[in-house]
Amino acid sequence: MAILIISPGRNLKRWTDALYAADPSVPLFFPEHVKDPAKITFALAWNHPKGMFRSCPNLRCISSFGAGVDHLMNDTDIPPYIEIVRIIDPLLSNDMFEFSLALVMKHLRKLSRFCRYQSKGLWKKHGYLRMTDIGIGIMGTGVIGNHVASGLQNVGFRVSGWGRKPGPKRVYKRYHGAEQLDTFLSASDVLINLLPLTSQTKGIINRSLLMKLPPDAYVVNLGRGAHIAEEDLIRTIDEGHISGAHLDVFDPEPLPGSHPFWTHPGIDITPHVASLTDPRSVAPQVMENYRRAEEGKPLKNLVSRELEY
Repeated sequence: MAILIISPGRNLKRWTDALYAADPSVPLFFPEHVKDPAKITFALAWNHPKGMFRSCPNLRCISSFGAGVDHLMNDTDIPPYIEIVRIIDPLLSNDMFEFSLALVMKHLRKLSRFCRYQSKGLWKKHGYLRMTDIGIGIMGTGVIGNHVASGLQNVGFRVSGWGRKPGPKRVYKRYHGAEQLDTFLSASDVLINLLPLTSQTKGIINRSLLMKLPPDAYVVNLGRGAHIAEEDLIRTIDEGHISGAHLDVFDPEPLPGSHPFWTHPGIDITPHVASLTDPRSVAPQVMENYRRAEEGKPLKNLVSRELEY
């Protein structure tokens, strides 16, 4: 029995090294090296070609390379009996917190504006905000979102969170459901999106939602590019209701060179680097799920097909 590794365009040597270090007895294959698809019982995938798993009759489980699984949910050719798992890693959660903190501080201190001044040779001072001046709203309070929200609260920010359903008590105020969304938004001077991408959340950051944020609110999207209604975001920034945005995820990726986000003065861009999976940290988790799948045991970080995450 063997593991199939598929992630087009990615150098996978660090992954194979880490997986072999975790368990050198398990054969690893790339799609072009598979001679007998019946031997494949487990797959590690990211942005795989849709339909490719039809050729693996004994496939039992597919693991995402990271926390996101929308690329797997979108493949309707994956049979329902194949279980899907995702990566939950403390390093990923803490990386996301650190990145979020950096972006919030960049916004408070108006650092993007000073970078633009520098490019124009301008010596110009400008006021700034303090931590006590703003409320931060976290959309999506799962494992990663809760870690980010709790970390920002512990640093000294006023934080609230919003999720689909009620959840356990947190150190920050948590809202849930459509009936509490407007109240949550009205207190979010900085909105950080960490929602999973599902059929219910696609395009959720649209004009209607953005106009419910306080004037001059700032938007940070660390979820998925398809969460953003792009024209609505640009329009609300141009109208002055939203002060700006930092976007780390896009649809598609890489962001096309002709896209208006590149040149918009109110939008900062990073190339999906908020948190990067470290193969050495997660390889033992992948191998544990492989062994569990082989032995018919419950899997760790199992994804719900119904909830899409």
